[in-house]
Amino acid sequence: MTSTDVGTAADHRYLQVARALRKDIVDGVYPVGTQLPTEHELCERFEVSRYTVREALRRLRDDNLVSSRPRAGTMVVARAASNSYAQEVMSIDDLLAFAAGARFDIESNAMVTVDVDLAAHTGLPVGTQWLAVRGTRRAEDGEVPICRTEYYVHRSFAAVGRLLQRHTGPIFPLIEDLFGVSVVEVHQEIAAVTASPRLAEQLQVDECTAALEMRRTYTTSDGQIAQVTVNTHPSSRFRYSMTMRRVKG
Repeated sequence: MTSTDVGTAADHRYLQVARALRKDIVDGVYPVGTQLPTEHELCERFEVSRYTVREALRRLRDDNLVSSRPRAGTMVVARAASNSYAQEVMSIDDLLAFAAGARFDIESNAMVTVDVDLAAHTGLPVGTQWLAVRGTRRAEDGEVPICRTEYYVHRSFAAVGRLLQRHTGPIFPLIEDLFGVSVVEVHQEIAAVTASPRLAEQLQVDECTAALEMRRTYTTSDGQIAQVTVNTHPSSRFRYSMTMRRVKG
């Protein structure tokens, strides 16, 4: 078992086992409809306890990759295209001006190493490597940018970069489908900023124009940050709408 199979030493052991099995499933070692090795065989392979194996299998069930039945073992199943939480996140994207039909014009798509300035901008650890995809979003029938968009994708999932030229929506569903993980939490922060000369040029506004910067951090069921997205909207091109209802009872 290589270091790639088990992740970093800081991870809990059951997460390491879950990641290794998830990779095997995604790579086709265990195709849909086949059974995983028995708990005893997995204990021997990974040199872990039965409890650790059961926790790892629970993670895979949470990600809808396998199903388990008493005395029938654990079988790889076809993964649903999305889950209810993903639908909620996508509707939030729509509310925050990811309008249906908006196109993403990519300016750069390359691996970057996080420096101090980028760490402050994204919340990512200094010295780590991420796929940085940067550009602007525009309405299909317009040339004025809706917002500046920056995606930072964990290097483990950087292969999604080759799919983005023909993709307009959020990236995290691609990560889920390609790698068999589930995004279970999206943390969002909104801050008021002013447009720097470079940002003003990209958004076609005056320097120091008021803008809103939204940073979303996408976390998988393993507790791993899969993606950070930063969207910056000129104040004149942004509207947030929310309806609240009183719950009876």
